[in-house]
Amino acid sequence: MKLPQLYYKSPNVVALSRDLLGKYLYTCINGELTGGYIVETEAYAGAIDKASHAYDGRFTPRTSTMFKAGGIIYVYLCYGIHEMLNIVSSSEGEPHAILIRAINPTDGIETMLQRRNMAQLKPNITKGPGSVAKAMGISRKINGESLQGDLIWIEDRGLAFADDEVAAAPRIGVDYAGEGAFLPYRFFVKQNIYVSKPNK
Repeated sequence: MKLPQLYYKSPNVVALSRDLLGKYLYTCINGELTGGYIVETEAYAGAIDKASHAYDGRFTPRTSTMFKAGGIIYVYLCYGIHEMLNIVSSSEGEPHAILIRAINPTDGIETMLQRRNMAQLKPNITKGPGSVAKAMGISRKINGESLQGDLIWIEDRGLAFADDEVAAAPRIGVDYAGEGAFLPYRFFVKQNIYVSKPNK
């Protein structure tokens, strides 16, 4: 069942980031269906979060997508190389976003292998946010796309993880955020081979 628009309107980006674990992310790019369930996320709490692109209300052509109503995607380029998929949440004007760091692939694996230029399935196919986007055909071309459409969406298929199966840890690569770098806003499924940084 596709998650309804209301799901993404939650003002609690941290709780939403945890809740997305086990939800199935799908894309249908150029007629190619790919998907898997989310196993690692990071929450970014908008204007009050020093690690967020929109910290202190920073509104730019890039961050403008974050300020829209929840239920769309925010895709940006990192280090000039990797495209990163984020889920925009909360209400319009409150720039909350959740980075999808890893998925456990289940559908369209042959297509994912081709996109990743891999001969066989290995954990790094969707380990890390750059790998997720590349494997699923996600680019800035679809920045701002609704999660209610047929290009990219998230489904609840009844998979859930108990609290003892999930770890909460500091986010990765946000040392610039000062004390914000230590917030336990990264959630991941313990023991899952697709998690990008399972021991931190």
